[in-house]
Amino acid sequence: MILAERVTKRFGRNTAVREASLTLGAGESVALWGANGAGKTTLIRCVLGLIRFRGRITIGGHDVLRRGKAARLLIGYVPQEIGFHDELGVREAVRHFSRLKGLAPRGAEEALDRVGLSDHASKRVRELSGGMKQRLALAIALLGDPPVLVLDEVTASLDAVGRGEFVALLKRLSGAGRTMLFASHRIDEIGVLAERVAALDKGRLTSVMPCREFLAGLGAGEVLHLALPAPLRERARSALMGAGFDARLNGVGLLVPVTTGRKAAPFRVLAEANIPVDDFEVVGVAARAEEHT
Repeated sequence: MILAERVTKRFGRNTAVREASLTLGAGESVALWGANGAGKTTLIRCVLGLIRFRGRITIGGHDVLRRGKAARLLIGYVPQEIGFHDELGVREAVRHFSRLKGLAPRGAEEALDRVGLSDHASKRVRELSGGMKQRLALAIALLGDPPVLVLDEVTASLDAVGRGEFVALLKRLSGAGRTMLFASHRIDEIGVLAERVAALDKGRLTSVMPCREFLAGLGAGEVLHLALPAPLRERARSALMGAGFDARLNGVGLLVPVTTGRKAAPFRVLAEANIPVDDFEVVGVAARAEEHT
């Protein structure tokens, strides 16, 4: 359904994506993984045909640069940053985009029902929680029932409850046979949603592997997800690597695989290096790996 061949995108002297090739079959879900600046969002914009690039990308056989309109008709897109007019009504917002797509008005009601917003259709956008706004964006993306969903870090601004509900909704939608390409820095989301993981590092597609292999590669026990100030992440990674931990950068901090008896050890290493930890969570990897076997 999605075919990317040797995609390269440069911004001046900076190469954001370099010779990336990736194929998604119909109904397949693939996660783009990598630290900030790895090239995830740029590659997504190339897939959408929003920016010029070298190489070739097709959606359902349509070249996104030569036949962009036909390609985009097959795609529902949810960006990381969502902008709606606060005074706009929820139903009105969906109907507006439905008209722009040349669809029948009843499609708006169906889209709201699909994402569980039917009971909130008469509200103003300003009355919605962050999670509901993301559902509204998803409802708009689903107008016309596109076979492809493309999502860019769509849960980054949500709290734990909103994130869990949104991921569960996406899981149901992906189970309906849609092809899904999404960027995420959260291994719990990837564990639930992805069949394969495409890892990017400094614009290069370094690996594409089944999700169970990706999760298993993070460690057989559990993983600490440490949120750290951006200027300190590289120093923290070096300190943890020096102490024997396989620390990896992601979008907001570090992922540190740990065994059952060593969960506190990374905190001691960082404390000794005078590196503060803003927040953390423990993600169980082994159980999720088993879900994908």
